[in-house]
Amino acid sequence: MSSDSLRSFAEALLDPERPVPDTVMTFRGDIDAVRFAVYRNNVHAGLTRALAQRFPVTERLVGKDFFAGMARAYLQGHMPSSPLMFRHGDDFPDFARSFEPARGLAYLPDVAQIEAAWSRAYHAADAAPLAAAELASIRPEMLPASRLVPHPSACLIRSQHPIGSIWAAHQKPTVVRPADWRPEAVLVVRPDMAVVVHVLPPSDVLFAAALLGGAALGEAAEEASGADEQFDFGSALLGLVGLGAFSGIQQDRGMPS
Repeated sequence: MSSDSLRSFAEALLDPERPVPDTVMTFRGDIDAVRFAVYRNNVHAGLTRALAQRFPVTERLVGKDFFAGMARAYLQGHMPSSPLMFRHGDDFPDFARSFEPARGLAYLPDVAQIEAAWSRAYHAADAAPLAAAELASIRPEMLPASRLVPHPSACLIRSQHPIGSIWAAHQKPTVVRPADWRPEAVLVVRPDMAVVVHVLPPSDVLFAAALLGGAALGEAAEEASGADEQFDFGSALLGLVGLGAFSGIQQDRGMPS
């Protein structure tokens, strides 16, 4: 089968409006629409299940029927690009952001982003987290220019909604609405065997974002302290290191120390 035929076959699988490919025939040489419809339905069901397994909180927030319709719309324009099914849905949070029927749930895409980050963290490369004691190896005069190497699993997600609290509430059989409906930033990381989702103190968010983005300690501290007078450099630094957000130290643009 040519590459064009394969592409046509894959596109027809995910779009019921497309005609049955002429390569799908019965033993008599007729187009086998019935068998292809069954196969198409099985593919849709399998890919929808894969999305539901990766985004269980998202499904719970909108309900199974709504999620199935959302997944169907997503699949029409987002074929799996990798044989590794844990990658399927990497861009589902972006799709949710533009999915008009879910427009009333403004927090939904950010919650989905936590779930996408959770599965990426689960499959991320193993790396020993930076220990607080290692910070003592940095000479005081080198501290402002030093950079911390983000842990391979670390991901920071910032939202105008209490997404960490929403996600945590849906890890329990009975869901309780967050008491404080306010912006939250979460750090998703797997420093050891288990993936964890941490809600960061508001005063530490800019500092964490800057460090994970490659900024030096001095630069990140200056940005954070200028934005929030509650920011405490030592507490924030030790807190992030304690959560396993980093895996090493760079004192220049060379190799980690």
